[in-house]
Amino acid sequence: MWHQMKSLGYSASRRSFLRTGLASPGAIGAGLLANGLPSMAFAGSTLTHGDIDILRFLSAAEILETDLWQQYNELGGIQDAEVPGGTGSKAYTLALQELDADMPQYIHDNTEDEFTHFTFINAYLVSKGAEPVNLAQFRALPSSTATGAQKIKRLTNLMQLTVDTSWWTRYRSRTKNPDFGDTFPPAIPGLTQGKFPAIPRSDADLKPKDHIQAIANTAAFHFATIEQGGTSLYPALAQRVTNVEVLRILLSIGPTETAHFQTWHDKAGNAVPLTDPTNGLVFPDLNKPPFGGEDFQTNLIMPEPTIFLSRSFPVCSIIRPTETQGAAMAAANALTASGLFIGQSPAFFATLRDLATRADMAQRGV
Repeated sequence: MWHQMKSLGYSASRRSFLRTGLASPGAIGAGLLANGLPSMAFAGSTLTHGDIDILRFLSAAEILETDLWQQYNELGGIQDAEVPGGTGSKAYTLALQELDADMPQYIHDNTEDEFTHFTFINAYLVSKGAEPVNLAQFRALPSSTATGAQKIKRLTNLMQLTVDTSWWTRYRSRTKNPDFGDTFPPAIPGLTQGKFPAIPRSDADLKPKDHIQAIANTAAFHFATIEQGGTSLYPALAQRVTNVEVLRILLSIGPTETAHFQTWHDKAGNAVPLTDPTNGLVFPDLNKPPFGGEDFQTNLIMPEPTIFLSRSFPVCSIIRPTETQGAAMAAANALTASGLFIGQSPAFFATLRDLATRADMAQRGV
């Protein structure tokens, strides 16, 4: 595939690939690699099989993230030379801006970040003689037909989501930690009880006003749900790598996921209280009973100190969870349970499970 792209004369830059009809994460990654990174660009270090498996799972996760963020950007972000594709949906964008006027810029920047994550990891793998990840063969899901979206095949489905918002209460708890087996109630119970669109499925979704606002609210909580997953995934898998340079990669990319999460945590708190007249989905006012108080107040976006490693230690403000056992498969299962892959093929799920299993089997020094 790399040689085919090279022979077709495509530029190796991410931007130029996005401008062509090859606007897919797999194609972009392959294009960057086709232009010829030195095979030992990072000479002097050796990767274990476990290091490679961890990097390959993270590359796949970032490709999937890129696919969903590109859909959000096409309809609600800024389309420019950095992140081209789509023409925007005015009604959807205005609904997102009810949460924050800068939402289009934030969506754009998050999208660009995800592109750089998987292209870097894939390029690093190739520099070490390892196989990069390309999921292009699984681009089979339909796009939104709403005005503004590209009509191309996707890896992810943003139109039938079940969104877990328990991160809201998890990061506010001073006495519980999921690494100890604790569970947490969702902030928006309705989002766990159905399949809801986070982007307009068609122009018919642009009204009534409370319906398109509910779609924007769903997107806002989904943004944070996705990014809190990455916030935990990188430190969890970092505990399994052997090579110091690979550790540096995980410790450098992981905090950007945390920066994304805190941004979206803040914006989700601005979700407009309403009931969607088309399906009964309720977005409550999180600053009023039965919510409100320190556990729910919407300006509380920094992790409350909680138990860590042992209940005998003082509480500490931390990322949670960071348990490494089964971390990759837990991430894959959470993405699947959210409805993000509704419509995908059995081969896709088999590939995702294999990548996660290999990452979880990695051990330091092996």
